[in-house]
Amino acid sequence: MAHFVILGAGECGARAAFALREKGFAGEITLVGAEPLHPYERPPLSKASAADAGDPKFIAAAEKYAESAIRLLTGIEARDFDPASRTVMLADGTTLSYDKLLLTTGAAARSFPGAPEGPHIRSLRTHDDAAALREAMKPGRHIAIIGGGFIGLELAATARLLGADVTVIEGLERVLKRGVPEEIAHLLTERHRAEGVDIRCGVSIETLTEEGGKAVVKLSTGEVVEADLALVGIGARPNVDIAERAGLAIENGIAVDTYLRTSAPDVFAAGDCCSFPLPVYGGRRVRLESWRNAQEQGTLAAANMLGLGEPVSSVPWFWSDQYDMTLQIAGLAEGAALHLRRDLGPDAFILFHLDADRRLIAASGIGPGNAVARDIRLAEMLIAAGAHPDPAALAASNIKLKSLLAA
Repeated sequence: MAHFVILGAGECGARAAFALREKGFAGEITLVGAEPLHPYERPPLSKASAADAGDPKFIAAAEKYAESAIRLLTGIEARDFDPASRTVMLADGTTLSYDKLLLTTGAAARSFPGAPEGPHIRSLRTHDDAAALREAMKPGRHIAIIGGGFIGLELAATARLLGADVTVIEGLERVLKRGVPEEIAHLLTERHRAEGVDIRCGVSIETLTEEGGKAVVKLSTGEVVEADLALVGIGARPNVDIAERAGLAIENGIAVDTYLRTSAPDVFAAGDCCSFPLPVYGGRRVRLESWRNAQEQGTLAAANMLGLGEPVSSVPWFWSDQYDMTLQIAGLAEGAALHLRRDLGPDAFILFHLDADRRLIAASGIGPGNAVARDIRLAEMLIAAGAHPDPAALAASNIKLKSLLAA
């Protein structure tokens, strides 16, 4: 009987395991995770919706794995694997033989250079991290957030809603510099400041230390910021160590082809840990840290482990919730030559990004609740179709995007 092993019990790995069963695989499935909890959703960890939650949002109930004949090993790290012998070595000394292997090892939070990891300096990647942060997000407490990206700003909003004072320190000239248009970043910055968040951009940090039960941030200006807790949110790095030791090709993550195959026979990779060519952008190689990408690639990897030959075809999609505002982005705006705005109502708009040939390559929207969700979805479909919509029609709020898709 064939044995498929999945290393990494997060969103992507769990989805892949269930997808294998849904697609008719009758062999053995072993899903290995280093965390003691069974697989859970990570996006809620930074969002206000989970501010009072004691337990994470599990992807499936524990009994569902047994019902689907998925052997789930939690709290065990995979140390190495050998493509030649098709074996995986676990930290407890167990050796697993596999017929096909899927790496869904995810990514790890980047540490601040030279800073200690301690009770007052933390990052956010796990449920335990989130629980420690929630404990510090109380009235009268001060949180310093290092980095003005999605994680940092979502946590800033959550901390303010829970009553903590917040200082955000960003080394670049504005928040959300990578991948978010300045117009949207400015709107979010003003909203955070209106909520009482102290946002400081264009300021570098000389040292980050723990002293006297506090996190101490020394800025390049000579100013010192003391906080009850400092959250380091300066991005993530793909977990590729085990793949590197096995000799797999690495290129901004584990390098895979359009079918999520690595450079080793019968070894696949999916989710945050891998980089892959995107056909909709001419084969440009990207690595995406995205909840939906993890879901979709888990299902896609399962299909290709079964030999169904399904290529990557989706358009990148990201979202962020901050206060009552939702930001959604479809596509990749890098290389855009034309930017157009469509107003959708009070405090809601979409920016369309077109390349030099007037092809729609990305759309960025923001608004309260689900104000931009439908139009972002339609924009995503236009991007996938390689559409060259009339720029004037894109900007005209009285012309429905659905009519452009039909055309």
